[in-house]
Amino acid sequence: MKQNEIIYGGDYNPDQWIRTKEVWLEDMRLMDLAHINSATVGIFSWARLEPREGEYDFSWLDEVMDLLHRHGKKVILATPSGARPVWLAKQYPEVLRVEENGVRNEYGVRHNHCLTSPVYRAKVRQINRKLAERYAGHPALFMWHVSNEYGGECHCELCQAAFREWLKKEYHNDIDELNYKWWNGFWSHDLSSFEEISSPKYRGENHVPALKLAWRRFVSDSHISFMDNEIAPLRELTPDVPVTTNMMRLYTGIDYQKMAKHLDVISWDSYPTWNNYDNTDEANAVAFIHDAFRSMKGGQPFFLMESTPSIVNWKPVNPIPQSGITALSGMQAVAHGADSVQYFQWRKSRGGHEKFHGAVVDHVGNENTRVFRDAAALGEELSKLADVVGTSQKSRVAIIHDWENSWAVDVFCGYFSEERDYSGECIRWHKPFWKRGIPTDVISMDDDFSRYDLIVAPFLYMLKDGVGKKIREYVKNGGSFVSTYLFANVDRDDLCYLGGFPGDGLREVFGIWAEETDSIPKGDGVSVRFDGKLYAGNTVCDLLHAEGAEALGSYGSGFYAGTPAVTCNRFGKGRAYCVAFRADGDFTDAFCEKILYAAGVRSEIPFAVPDGVSVVKRGPFVFLLNFTKQDYKIELDRAYQDVLDGNQKSSVDLPAFGHAVLR
Repeated sequence: MKQNEIIYGGDYNPDQWIRTKEVWLEDMRLMDLAHINSATVGIFSWARLEPREGEYDFSWLDEVMDLLHRHGKKVILATPSGARPVWLAKQYPEVLRVEENGVRNEYGVRHNHCLTSPVYRAKVRQINRKLAERYAGHPALFMWHVSNEYGGECHCELCQAAFREWLKKEYHNDIDELNYKWWNGFWSHDLSSFEEISSPKYRGENHVPALKLAWRRFVSDSHISFMDNEIAPLRELTPDVPVTTNMMRLYTGIDYQKMAKHLDVISWDSYPTWNNYDNTDEANAVAFIHDAFRSMKGGQPFFLMESTPSIVNWKPVNPIPQSGITALSGMQAVAHGADSVQYFQWRKSRGGHEKFHGAVVDHVGNENTRVFRDAAALGEELSKLADVVGTSQKSRVAIIHDWENSWAVDVFCGYFSEERDYSGECIRWHKPFWKRGIPTDVISMDDDFSRYDLIVAPFLYMLKDGVGKKIREYVKNGGSFVSTYLFANVDRDDLCYLGGFPGDGLREVFGIWAEETDSIPKGDGVSVRFDGKLYAGNTVCDLLHAEGAEALGSYGSGFYAGTPAVTCNRFGKGRAYCVAFRADGDFTDAFCEKILYAAGVRSEIPFAVPDGVSVVKRGPFVFLLNFTKQDYKIELDRAYQDVLDGNQKSSVDLPAFGHAVLR
């Protein structure tokens, strides 16, 4: 894949306008005006491509591919498995999903297909082969986009049988091993064969955490296997064309960190809830997600596959974002590692479910709209940032956000449940680094820890096999590792470690024993004294005994007042920290300032900026992003070139929701 510019475009649906092809020609004119250099085509086009079983019509797509090429546009060509044609569902009902209640769905909507069905897999592979055969070597073909926003699950008999076979491999075809690791002696749940196992259901077995964990792993693996089936003919016939699929924020139905290994490029669909007042918290959350997707392939740039140039149509209320916010959102993606900014959608549909979803071209059909002008202005700016393409950041700090741990956090019963927000906790711990402009990777337990000086592992309740040893070696060799409450309580099958928490041999590393965990009712809190100041905690806290660790902070309230709440243990050449409570932002900011200094990591912002202004360095560029409604004048530490207007500057006027790019 040769890329010498930021890809700028989005979902293009010319098949919806096949009866008015003059619209296609107008689209080319408008794309040129908006500096659009790419189009994603064919995502939901199966019924057009194969209107009846075995009868194919690629003539319209041939015309579109050639037209886009003549106008200098790259094509991200999609495979159509996300929405099957009616004939396929009617002739092969097994391809439709069965819900948890045992009822098979009727034809309709999207992603209403069984991931296990041999018929559906064969039909998908067949249509993908036809596409690859026809467009291999086409000069417009830039990338494959397989399916669209994979998700959901099926409980049909095919999936039940596949689940049992998956379990046999996972537990070495030994039902006694499964019984032990699932602790099935509880409530007399011992099984005599794998054939007795079914997926967890509200009207059946739904109180065995290990079963729920296994089912989530199986569903995730089924998606990945289904995707591999889609990709196979594409890689066979077009080996030089990269493959991606669009992921959805921190969707928990698929282990994206595992899926990433099967893709050439990571891409995701970003639809933040921006407001017209202050977007600092949402900006931090989106930055965290950008960092997560950038980290999935070792810092390789990712693609922003979908965003909106204006409004969406699926939130309870869909206000118009004011001018500046859409461009700010796109620039934030590029700053954090995106090599593309793309929209859903290019042109609004006349009908259907998404006809009022935002688009670059509105129903009026011309360039004389605010949204079009904003999109064109951003396109012109992105055309000046070609030197950022392919560049990456080197991060010395990482946050562990692991998909399997998120599942384990979801399924256990105890302590607190209403606010058990694993991803939110990781995002809160990301904020102190984000506001300081410190590049931060978001990694899984499986990744290489040795690349980082400092690792923070919020709410890491479950440890995969061997992770305790990895943490021990990391700290012993000089790393700084931060744990929080309910750390290392269970193994990958949700079995509690014996011998005291943290388990898996980590009690010695952290120099603590977490004897009890207290759940704090909503509206109440706990105070913690740290560095001479009082900070607030909420929701949950561990009651610690220091067994060699230094107490950096202590509880100031409750019957456990005076006991350790924040600890540091020197182990080998490194430090193992524990923050035993859910902390507020003031504490995490003060604590991270202290541990960053100890780890030798410093802010990379060379000049002062107010809260709500993010500074991100990528390649030769420095991005200034204002997520507040305030106008600011930023005094720089020296003269920079303003990349967007070409002038040398020692200060920058940064308007509300504005951005600047310096070099």
